[in-house]
Amino acid sequence: MQVRRSARSARPVSALAGLLLAAALALTGCSAAGDSGADGADKAAGARADSQAGSGAGYEGGKGRAADDGKASAPPKLTPDHVIHTASLTVEVENVPKALARARAATESAGGYVGEESTARDEEGAEYTEVVLRVPVGAYDKVLAGLEGTGRLVERDAEARDVTDQVVDVDSRVKTQRASVARIRELMDRATKLSDVVTLEGELSNRQAELESLLARQASLKDRTDLATITLSLSERPAGRDDGSDDPGFTDALAGGWDAFVTVLRWVVVAAGAVLPFAAALLLLVVVWLRVVRPRLPRRPAPAPTATALGPLPSARPAGGSGGGAGTEES
Repeated sequence: MQVRRSARSARPVSALAGLLLAAALALTGCSAAGDSGADGADKAAGARADSQAGSGAGYEGGKGRAADDGKASAPPKLTPDHVIHTASLTVEVENVPKALARARAATESAGGYVGEESTARDEEGAEYTEVVLRVPVGAYDKVLAGLEGTGRLVERDAEARDVTDQVVDVDSRVKTQRASVARIRELMDRATKLSDVVTLEGELSNRQAELESLLARQASLKDRTDLATITLSLSERPAGRDDGSDDPGFTDALAGGWDAFVTVLRWVVVAAGAVLPFAAALLLLVVVWLRVVRPRLPRRPAPAPTATALGPLPSARPAGGSGGGAGTEES
């Protein structure tokens, strides 16, 4: 009897568990379906919003895309990292020392310095100065423009040379050579034989010399790329010359004529000096001929009287003798 009661009591419990499991599965399916439906709706709404935004922005952003295409088609500006700037200027000024002082002041105020300098004077006493100026690259254009305005610009020559490849190559070789020297020194520290030490010392000396050469080249490139070089030639302007015009005036014509006259006179004197020795020698020969050689030459005999049909022609007689002869014939 007890067994039957337990079996009857177990049946409602199993039935209740089955009902609870079925309800849980039903709730899970509904929630999954709701979630999937919500996700689908969200995705559909997002797709519609994207399509609408894309269609609206496609028309409104046409000009923007065209502008972007224009920007993309424009070539990018490349600026070299390491450039050597050099310039040469020839300027005519009224006062060379004052112009040189202004060039010095402009260079030093820009953070540069004055290098080589030479001064000379020509035959007319005009002063001529050539000076080498080193200025930072950032102030190169400003200093160059200021020097051009010092006086009358006669000649200008500027050059910019890109040496970025050389700088990169030298830097790489310096780094490699330093590592090589360090390895040789490590091997020397580990060497135990005298022959190995001697060999490593020779190799270290060679590599150290090559490293110093590369370092010197690296320093030279850095100096030339950091500081621009300007060679300035200053000469005095001739007096009376007008800066606004290159046409010659009366003073220039007078000076030119005088210079031509002096030049011709100088050449005449030079030619006379060149001919004078030959003229003296010729004059000496003439004097010797007339005074020494000619008197010693034999004289020619007098010519015989010419005979004619009436007889020989009378020879010329002195006036006194002919008078005496005529008196004799008359007597």
